[in-house]
Amino acid sequence: MLRHLAIRNFALVEHLELEFAPGMTVLTGETGAGKSILLDALGLVLGDRADSGSVRVGSDRAEISATFDIRGLAAVRAWLEERELNLDDECILRRTISADGGSRGYINGQPAPVQSLRDLGEQLVDIHGQHAHQSLLKRDLQRQLLDAYAGHDALVDLVDAAWRRWRELQQELERLSRASSERDARLELLRYQVAELEALGLSADELHGLEEEHGRLANGSRLQEGAQRTLTLLYDGDEMAIVSLLGRTLNELRDLQAIDNALGSTCELLEGAAIQAREAATELRHYLDRADLDPERVNWVEQRLAAVQELARKHRCQGEELPALLERLQQELAELEQAGQRLDGLEAEIRRCRDDYLKLAKQLSAGRSKAAQTLATQVSANMAELGMKGGRFEVALEKVDGDEPAAHGMERVELLVSANPGQPPKPLAKIASGGELSRISLAIQVISAGKGSIPTLIFDEVDVGVGGGVAEMVGRQLHTLGGERQVLCVTHQPQVAAQGHQHLQVSKQSQGEATRSAVKVLDAEARVEEIARMLGGMTITEQTLSHAREMLALAQGQGHGAEAKGRKKRAPA
Repeated sequence: MLRHLAIRNFALVEHLELEFAPGMTVLTGETGAGKSILLDALGLVLGDRADSGSVRVGSDRAEISATFDIRGLAAVRAWLEERELNLDDECILRRTISADGGSRGYINGQPAPVQSLRDLGEQLVDIHGQHAHQSLLKRDLQRQLLDAYAGHDALVDLVDAAWRRWRELQQELERLSRASSERDARLELLRYQVAELEALGLSADELHGLEEEHGRLANGSRLQEGAQRTLTLLYDGDEMAIVSLLGRTLNELRDLQAIDNALGSTCELLEGAAIQAREAATELRHYLDRADLDPERVNWVEQRLAAVQELARKHRCQGEELPALLERLQQELAELEQAGQRLDGLEAEIRRCRDDYLKLAKQLSAGRSKAAQTLATQVSANMAELGMKGGRFEVALEKVDGDEPAAHGMERVELLVSANPGQPPKPLAKIASGGELSRISLAIQVISAGKGSIPTLIFDEVDVGVGGGVAEMVGRQLHTLGGERQVLCVTHQPQVAAQGHQHLQVSKQSQGEATRSAVKVLDAEARVEEIARMLGGMTITEQTLSHAREMLALAQGQGHGAEAKGRKKRAPA
C-alpha cells in the first residue's frame, strides 16, 4: 500500500509530505484548492507523461516520490528482483521534472525508464475516475477479474500450460513437414560427408602429433649428421675429444691437490663434468640408434597431413576442428533419419495434447459462465444502491475466433453495462460519464474485494451527480472496500467524507503574490468542522456542527457494522 508521498515544487505545492494509513482515506477541500494536484503528482510518479508546465513558477525542477509497502505482494517483489531493484519490504518510486521539460525516473534509487515506472505502477495503484490508470477498461484485466472472482487461478495456469505444450508440438510438426522436401537431399549429403570424415578417422589430438613427427622426419638427415659430429667431438674422437681432455685435466689437477688440498672442490667440479659428458655421449648413441629415416614413413605422414588439409578446405574449417564437425554431422544425420518416425508419433501426441487442452478449457468455460452470472447479479444490485437503479451489469463470454483457441481459454471476456433503464448494455470502455464509470468500478471492486491484486485504489470524485442517500451508500461501500484494500477518495460529499478512516483537507493559501496548496490531517474536532463546511457552505451554525457530529458518529457505527458483516460473509471463502 501507499505509505508516504513527498511533493516538492509541483504546481501550487512548494513542499508537502503525507503519511497514508490503511483503510479509507478521504481528501476534501474547496473547489480549486488543489485536490487534483495530489492525484496528478501521484500519476507522474506512476509513469504519466510529464509536462514542464507542472513545475512550480520560479523553481528549476519538480520532484515527487512515493513509498509503498510491498509485503505480501509476491508479483511486485518478483518484478523488482528480476531487475535487481529489490529493497526489502519497501518500494520507492521517484520522478523529477525539470523546467526545460526533461524528466527522470527512479526505482529504489536506481535510474529507470518511465515505462518501467508505468509497468510497476499498474501493479501498485489503480485510479478510478477520469485518469489513465483504469485497469477495468482493459479486456485482459476484465478476464483476469472474472477468473480471480471465480477462484480459477490454478485452472487458468493448467489451461495455459496445456495450450503451450500443444502449440510447441504443432510448431515442431510444421518444422518437420517443411523440411521433408529437402530431407532426402540433405540426408544424401550428410551420409557422404560423415562417411568421408569417418574414413579419415582423425582423433582430437592426432594432428598435433603428425605435425611434430613430420618436422622431425623432414629434417632427419640433418639431425643424424649433427648428432654424429657432436658425439665425435664429445667422445669418439682422438685424444682431443672432450671426455679425454677432461680425464687428463682431472688427473693432473689431482696430483696438484696432493700438494694443496684447496684444489679439492675444483677436482670435484671437473669430475662431475666428466661424468655428465660421458652420459651425454651415451644419450647421443641411443638417439642415433633410434633415428629412422624410413622413406615410407615420411611419405605416409605427408599423405595423412594432405588428406586432413583437403577435408579442412572442403568444410572451410581448421584441421583440428574436423573431429567436432564429424560429431555435429553425425547428430544431424541421426535426427533426420529419425524424423520420419518422429512425424508419426508427433501427430498422435498432438491429438492427445489437444484433447487435454479442450477438457481443461471446457471446464474453465463452464466455471466462467457460472461465475459471470453470479458476478453480474451482485454488481447490478450494487449499482442500484449507488444511484443507478434499473442499470444492468453483464459479463459477456465471446467464443475465440478461429480453430485454435488461445492460452487463456476458448472465450474472450468483456464487461457490459447499462447505466440507465431501457438502454442496451455497452462495453465498459464506452461509458461516457466519468462519474458513472467510477461508481460502476466501485460496485465491481466492492464485490471482488479481497480477490484483486492491486493494493491501493483511488476514486476521484465518484460521487459526482449524486447526493443524499446515494452518496451515503457510495461512502459505505468505499468504507467496506477499505476493510480489504487501501482506498483513497477525493470527494465533495459530506456523506462520503464522513465514512473515511483518515481525513485529509486540501486548502489554498496566499502569501503576497504567491499561492500554494497545503494539506493537513484532520483530528476529530477539525473533521467535524470540515464536514460542517461541506454541509453548510460559508455559514456554519451550531446546528450544522451538530449535524456534522451526528453524521460522523452514525457513519462510524454503520461503517463498523458493515465491515463486520462483510467479514462474516467472506469468512467461508
